[in-house]
Amino acid sequence: MLMVEGGLILSCLIPALHFGDGTVWPIMASGLFTFNVGLLLLVSFHNAKRPTNRRVSYLLVVAMWVVLPLFGTLPFLSTGVLNRFADALFESTSGVTSTGATVFSAVEWLPSSILLWRSMTQWFGGFGIVLLVLALVPTMGINKYSLYTAEASGADNTGKQTSSMTTNLQQTLGIYLLLTAVFVIALWKSGMHVWDAVNITFTNISSGGFSIYNNSLERLTHGQQYIVALAMLLSGVNFAMLYNFFTFHWDRLRNKLEQLGFYLMVYLVAAIFVIFALRLKMDFGWGDAVRCGVVQTISVLTTTGSLAADTQQWWVPITYLFVVLSLCGGMAGSTTGGLKAMRVLILVRNVRKILRDKLHPHAVNPVRLNHKPVATDIITNVMVIFLVYAMVIFIGIMLLMLSGINATESIGAAIACITGYGPGLGLSGGFGCYAGFTVAAKLICSFLMIMGRLECLTVIILFIPAFWRR
Repeated sequence: MLMVEGGLILSCLIPALHFGDGTVWPIMASGLFTFNVGLLLLVSFHNAKRPTNRRVSYLLVVAMWVVLPLFGTLPFLSTGVLNRFADALFESTSGVTSTGATVFSAVEWLPSSILLWRSMTQWFGGFGIVLLVLALVPTMGINKYSLYTAEASGADNTGKQTSSMTTNLQQTLGIYLLLTAVFVIALWKSGMHVWDAVNITFTNISSGGFSIYNNSLERLTHGQQYIVALAMLLSGVNFAMLYNFFTFHWDRLRNKLEQLGFYLMVYLVAAIFVIFALRLKMDFGWGDAVRCGVVQTISVLTTTGSLAADTQQWWVPITYLFVVLSLCGGMAGSTTGGLKAMRVLILVRNVRKILRDKLHPHAVNPVRLNHKPVATDIITNVMVIFLVYAMVIFIGIMLLMLSGINATESIGAAIACITGYGPGLGLSGGFGCYAGFTVAAKLICSFLMIMGRLECLTVIILFIPAFWRR
């Protein structure tokens, strides 16, 4: 994985040479160092005994999400665009976890190589890391299903995975690459420079949200904003489902239709509310209200974080609706963060079941998903994840306040970092940034990003003493 990351850093030499931004040597040094460290590890441990237990899978996944952001700081530090390690780690972690929070108050002055590196970390982190790790599993000697569930950000673990996981990975990667190419071409054909199209597609198809413009998507034409909105909408759909749809295997879609319907329903209801709120409360014209409502709502629901306008200036209820939407997220098996629509749907139906049991205690009212009863252990797991998620957010808020951040910004930052949305509340919301946060607060936010990307349990399990016992 370090060799892959080193190769991606070296690919940033292309814009550095083309635009002559003066970062050729720092980028080359960063890329070669990262690649050679990975190569040294590979050679040194090539003949080592292969691990076989599940604990190594969890340890490997967490270690990867810590090590890759650490080496991802090198381009920022070597080029001098960031001078403090905490800032570089925050930016790198935000990129690799596809969060989109940034310490840059303005990005248009950044060298082209750094702009591409920021975009590439999100594109690679959105699905690339998940896919590459799982593709490398056979060479690691680790239980494939164990690692698949440990990498929770890419897993739809409501049912046991089949033996055709390698095929599923190839299909998912194919769709990811296809969508990337399609939206790069679509934005280019709409009149956008190919350089801008590549960067914007990388960060939005991965549900990342980094931008090459200080005002995010606001500078784009209305048509281009709708193209980006479609990219974000598709990035929130299960990628295996997209593959089956585009290859006309529609009979395989039935087991995820309810999750898709819930995801689209939440989006439509929220978008309609935002559109009417912008029109009636903020005097937007109907055209601008529809555009901003459509684009911004899908950006929040998919935890992308791209901005069609400065949302901090919007009606306060809209801002807090966005906080709730980011907690929901898109479908399982997509590039989005949050709890995932599937889990929220199960929680809602479990509440309905409990209410029905109160009225009819002797009736059998199972929680159903896709017309099939959901196993009790799955419902329990969903409730545990929801509880742990809430506890981690609460602890994160308290730690941020103890580090000197006010209550409003602590709430916004904790939720934005753990869900992967990016923009918070106050100075870190809208077109703002996290530059004003203390060093301790930035490190806490970086940890929350990793916790959110791995959906908490994968990280927390490492802190259990039994995990380290023989």
